[in-house]
Amino acid sequence: MHTVSDRPLVILTEYLDDEAIDWLAERVELVRCAPDDPKLDHLLERAEGLVIRTYTEVDRAFLDRAPVLRVVGRGGVGLDNVDLEACAERGIEVVNTPDANTQAVVEYVTTLVTGALRSATPLVDAVDAETWGQLRDGAITRTQMNEMTLGIIGLGRIGSRIAQVAAAIGFQVIFNDLEQMPPERCHGATAVDLDQLLSNSDVLSIHVDGRPENRLFMDAPKINRLKPGVLLVNTSRGFVIETDALAAFLESNPAAVAMLDVHDPEPVPPGHPLLNRPNAHLYPHLASRTRAAQANMSWVVRDVARVLGT
Repeated sequence: MHTVSDRPLVILTEYLDDEAIDWLAERVELVRCAPDDPKLDHLLERAEGLVIRTYTEVDRAFLDRAPVLRVVGRGGVGLDNVDLEACAERGIEVVNTPDANTQAVVEYVTTLVTGALRSATPLVDAVDAETWGQLRDGAITRTQMNEMTLGIIGLGRIGSRIAQVAAAIGFQVIFNDLEQMPPERCHGATAVDLDQLLSNSDVLSIHVDGRPENRLFMDAPKINRLKPGVLLVNTSRGFVIETDALAAFLESNPAAVAMLDVHDPEPVPPGHPLLNRPNAHLYPHLASRTRAAQANMSWVVRDVARVLGT
């Protein structure tokens, strides 16, 4: 164990669970400093470790300010905000928590989809028999989920679990992925080409990674192949969807609904083309917001300490 005087400096730029912070602080010199704090430059001069979440951009310019950095720990799954090539060139190890929030995101997507397809309004007052009957008749859902097709773009950890849950509910499940998937990962879902997926999905859930090729993946031509009454759910990356094209599609197809948990940029700025649109539901990046997922992501500190040998 290092003495207090020779412990490596680790900078924490965003939120972690207190337990994980305390654990790391026993092993390193831990300093909390927001990415926009003027003190960060001075700290980076001697920082050997860095722990980040979603909103700290570790690019070449950032790394140029950190000459002795040895490890970057991302408390989360995606590494879109870390320049992996630049880190590799400098011998900086990058660690993350790839399965930390799978359960949380799957629960969240399931909640959005089932809530949208089977909404229910509770009574707030006593009603007479006639009103009771009207409420019941007005709540009839035209199509059950076992009569619908749920499409998944990207059958990774989360997409695969969505397929499993959707099949258990009764959806016909189809997917499209760059890789050929083993049967045990498909959970009965059928691989189809992208055009079939877009045109046949009653519900479409997007689960792609942050590679540059996925920027504006859902462009106007793809969006316009969707069913007029599609339920589109995106919990992957905001930059995947061409926002103006989606806004135009939703205006032309009022029966369609888009439920978006991720955005580009975040937070959603004034004048965003999907704000105040009745069939666009925007959420503030909530999919991984469970206590368990937050704790799981916070324990990236174990790998940070391992790399530093503390």
